[in-house]
Amino acid sequence: MADEEQELANAQRRHWQHTYTAHPGMYGEQPSAAAVHAAGVFCTVGAQDVLELGAGHGRDAVYLAREGFSVRAADFSAVGLEQLRGTAEAHGVDDRVTTALHDVREPLPLPDACVDAVFAHMLLCMALSTKEIHALVGEIRRVLRPGGTFVYTVRHTGDAHFGQGTGHGDDIYEHGGFAVHFFDRDLVDALADGWNLDEVHAFEEGDLPRRLWRVTQTLPR
Repeated sequence: MADEEQELANAQRRHWQHTYTAHPGMYGEQPSAAAVHAAGVFCTVGAQDVLELGAGHGRDAVYLAREGFSVRAADFSAVGLEQLRGTAEAHGVDDRVTTALHDVREPLPLPDACVDAVFAHMLLCMALSTKEIHALVGEIRRVLRPGGTFVYTVRHTGDAHFGQGTGHGDDIYEHGGFAVHFFDRDLVDALADGWNLDEVHAFEEGDLPRRLWRVTQTLPR
């Protein structure tokens, strides 16, 4: 990793740690619309074991556990994961949720073909380079079982914040301390190479509103 990329990565980790500390449960306990959709997809394909990347303080991980899935929740914020474990215990699903402190710039700490599905809400569009995103999707492919499903969401280049704020190159722009890698459609298609690309769904979220794609892709059996 280049020095500039490492500096940005370290700054983002500190920023998220501070944010979760200052605003516990900042996104509330209701699941994201993306997680509700993913749960339906995972149920339809018969998934049981789900890996959530970028789980944060756990609103989606706990929801997926309440829907009956066994959830492995990973995030690079120890503060967020501590809040996640507390919420899981409060909802009586701590037996179905395990957590891992992990930076997705590193290989996933899991064996090959060990999960049925992977969910990542706005994780791939964090301060990751295109090379790091490709490496991460390669790792997701490795840990998924044949026929496994990957559902992710990302902000895209049609978003109002694209091209605004502090530019870090590689379509990464920083606003209010949060750095975002805005996806174009070519990147979505490239990440689906060798997969079955089932859906690219455009939607909006939040007050700006943020403009996102929800992508569903499946490994061939």
